[in-house]
Amino acid sequence: MSGAFERFELRSIAATPWKNGAGLTREIAVAGDGAGGFDWRLSVAEVERDAPFSAFPGIDRCIVLLRGAGMRLRSADGAFDHTLDRPLAPFRFSGDMPLNASVLGGASSDFNVMTRRGAWSSELVVLRDAGHLRPADVTLLLCCEGEWRVEAAGAAQPLLPMQALLWREGSAALAVRPSGSAANSALLHVRLCHDHAP
Repeated sequence: MSGAFERFELRSIAATPWKNGAGLTREIAVAGDGAGGFDWRLSVAEVERDAPFSAFPGIDRCIVLLRGAGMRLRSADGAFDHTLDRPLAPFRFSGDMPLNASVLGGASSDFNVMTRRGAWSSELVVLRDAGHLRPADVTLLLCCEGEWRVEAAGAAQPLLPMQALLWREGSAALAVRPSGSAANSALLHVRLCHDHAP
């Protein structure tokens, strides 16, 4: 496993406006985005008004509300109907069908993980307390609330809200610790693994 990582601030990532004008996306990282489509993708979307969610056949999705009142996700036939209104509560669903998103009270911001089914799998948890994190093929740590310290590559890396660390080529075991109380701390931890990996 490589210990090399990238450090960035979410706000520094260039935003791509949606063609329908209903929001924008900040792409954190993507792999295999060629003619055959991507293998995995990490991004943050800002939804400003009601808008359709495109279908991604063969893709598994996980979405987390970061800020705002959230949205209702619904399929045209009503078979899929979910209200995303709990901040920092991961929700998994299939990308196979197109959905309509209805905002609940103004603009909202959400974090998205998409992985190609059968090739990659994802784990996404929101941490509140100190802990040790298992290695993965790809690891992302995004500070959502409070201040955190990450023991990585033999040094402590501080993280403030909307700052992140990304290991694209594999991470060693990591240790994380909030500087304040658990009630005021939240660290989003994403593990991506090849499906043949344990």
